[in-house]
Amino acid sequence: MTVRKVAVEEEMFLVDPGTRQLVASSHRAVEQAPGDEVEQELFLQQVETQSDPHHALGDVIADLKEARRGAAKAADGAGARLAAMPTPVMPDDEGRLTPKRRYEQMMARFGRVGREALACGMHVHVDIADDEEGVAVLDRIRPWLPLVQAVSTGSPFDLGIDTSYASWRAEIWDSWPSAGPVEPFGDAAGYEKAVEAIVASGAALDHGMLYFDARLARDYPTVEIRVADICTDLADTALVAALSRGLVETCAEAWHARTPLTPWRVDLLRAARWQARRHGVSASLLHPLDGALVPAADALGALVDAIGPALERAGDRELVEDGIARVLAEGTGADRQRAAAGPDLDLRAVVDDVLESTAASHRD
Repeated sequence: MTVRKVAVEEEMFLVDPGTRQLVASSHRAVEQAPGDEVEQELFLQQVETQSDPHHALGDVIADLKEARRGAAKAADGAGARLAAMPTPVMPDDEGRLTPKRRYEQMMARFGRVGREALACGMHVHVDIADDEEGVAVLDRIRPWLPLVQAVSTGSPFDLGIDTSYASWRAEIWDSWPSAGPVEPFGDAAGYEKAVEAIVASGAALDHGMLYFDARLARDYPTVEIRVADICTDLADTALVAALSRGLVETCAEAWHARTPLTPWRVDLLRAARWQARRHGVSASLLHPLDGALVPAADALGALVDAIGPALERAGDRELVEDGIARVLAEGTGADRQRAAAGPDLDLRAVVDDVLESTAASHRD
């Protein structure tokens, strides 16, 4: 069988190296970058880069390294440094909106929800055959996504506050009315009907504002998984991408085999997501098969078992097993930030560690 291609989008912040606060200079950074390698995002304190789609995850990571290198150079030209972190760690002002008509319309409709959406995520695109297969994947992948979120958590601090969460970015993002888990759609027609209803309701400006945990991409034949924090360490990025591809392949196989859909209530999915973002992998998670609260290692073990054949075919089994073992032993990005902060909660040290780790991630 052909291994599905994967691509990754990364959102990152621009940081003042002196104050460690965010810098609203993406317009200047984009001018420094050749072509369209670095793009603007919702706020002037953010930039976005992406990989090309590849079969081999090593090629995806190589693209991301090169993209980070280019973005870091562009940031430097704008008097800032590139930070692969999901939330602003230091106390800061509100985000400064990128002056584009669509963003201005978003702010006008959603008010403070939009103004407080100063956060950076990572989106993983995985190939699908067509929309019917894609919707079948969306319907089946729902209880597994909290585990993907758990291994990516990296935002315990926000605007100078210790949130007590492993992923505060996820909490911020859930403020959008179109964000979060969804009911099963049944088929492509059901998906399109639901999408049109959400847009017609006013809860989304357009199809691009469907912030589901996973959705069909509008411009590519992919399922787009949107639950992960931006990961400072590209080893964590590779783990998230491998898990995402394994889940898409496994869910598609289940649909082709006519395996019945396991019912999950949306309220239980929300509980599973809350456990993941509250604790990362340091406590309990909901088991993806029966919803029981179990140690994180058990829930992640069930994930690896479920997608094991797909991982084998893609050549990702060792990467995933080593990655899961690493985050269980060493913690996620959130744990690293807490270690950098120390008992005195030195947030400047947290930003310094993120800046150095981001720079290290794209060095040759």
